[in-house]
Amino acid sequence: MVRAVHAPNHPGQIPETFTPDSRQAWVRLVIALLIGSIGGVGMWAVVVVIPVVQTEFAATRGAVSLAFTLMMFGFGLGGVIAGKITDKFGIVPAMAISIAFLGVANVLAGLSTQLWQFVAAYFLIGLGTSATFAPLMAEASHWFERYRGLAVTIVASGNYVAGTMWPPLISAGMQTIGWRYTHVGIALVCVSLMTILVLVLRAQIGDDKVHDHANAPPPQVDLRLSTNTLTVLLSIASISCCVAMAMPQVHIVAYCGDLGYGVARGAEMLSLMMACGIVSRIGSGYLADKIGGIRTLLVGALAQGFALVFYLFFDSLTSLYIISAMFGLFQGGIVPSYAIIVREAMPASEAATRVGIVIFASVFGMSFGGWVSGIIFDATGSYAAAFANGVAWNALNIGIVVTLLIRSRMNPAKAEPGFAT
Repeated sequence: MVRAVHAPNHPGQIPETFTPDSRQAWVRLVIALLIGSIGGVGMWAVVVVIPVVQTEFAATRGAVSLAFTLMMFGFGLGGVIAGKITDKFGIVPAMAISIAFLGVANVLAGLSTQLWQFVAAYFLIGLGTSATFAPLMAEASHWFERYRGLAVTIVASGNYVAGTMWPPLISAGMQTIGWRYTHVGIALVCVSLMTILVLVLRAQIGDDKVHDHANAPPPQVDLRLSTNTLTVLLSIASISCCVAMAMPQVHIVAYCGDLGYGVARGAEMLSLMMACGIVSRIGSGYLADKIGGIRTLLVGALAQGFALVFYLFFDSLTSLYIISAMFGLFQGGIVPSYAIIVREAMPASEAATRVGIVIFASVFGMSFGGWVSGIIFDATGSYAAAFANGVAWNALNIGIVVTLLIRSRMNPAKAEPGFAT
């Protein structure tokens, strides 16, 4: 997904003991995926607890949804900070800080006596969660050459694995020990398991150094746009698709509760959605290698809009399970496509900065989408208008992508063998 999110830790030096694409590289990749799967809990816990927290504090749906908004903002901001720490000191110190934030912030969330405290705790949780996404992807990109694209996509799937396994566990915890002690339990699990895994990763990495990408292949696609203009367009497109994406992801649990199916059913749907998203996310990497990032993004955007329309017309329990699975299969590859487009159409020397901007825009879109859907629900008493709002934003995204596709023109120069976005 994101091959050049961050510059390497030791530019210009060739590893002496580590061989890219080796068995050791795959072992590191598995460890990184496990870390991301555990540390990604912060992105999904808030989705499951929204209904009970709303009742606990007698708040509006929009007010409680602000916790998701600030969590995502912390996730985006933290990605930049954790990336800089990783660039300068390595992935292990960045992960150590992440573990500390996740442990303390989840305990604070469980101890919240007012809604603003709960919301503030989730901002800190977002900061902690961020280190398990972009920095890990950047680190994994240094371990592979031939399979770099696949490896980074696998690491990027960690947050979807988290979305698959955590919601049912959190739902069960809420029913047995309550949402407060469930957050304390999350803190204990994250601190203990992630500490073990990071220590194992540190032992695997040792003192090995990494390649830089100064000789990376040139852009493959000519959009006849300046890099600034393209960055703005991709950022707007990223915001648009993620506003649409946030509606089902953030509110499916509360939606099922409102329909009388129960929070547990909604958590199951969210888990199913994320499981299907793993397939979509990894598959998008293969598809982009065949047809390019812009076409892959267009396929994902069209499919996401198709699934959102179904939410407008069907709300039976069975249909919601089917649509949620379909939505997961359709949307998982959208965000990685932006990074692929940046690398295909912009110089390698600017890729890290441009990818960072576009991904931060996607985080803003998810944050705004989760919040505005709650506001629309409060104003209308129904999620129908919120789903329609998502469809409209998705249409804007499709319009931008179609424009880029029309302007696209392949450069005559071929990409070098082994290049993978």
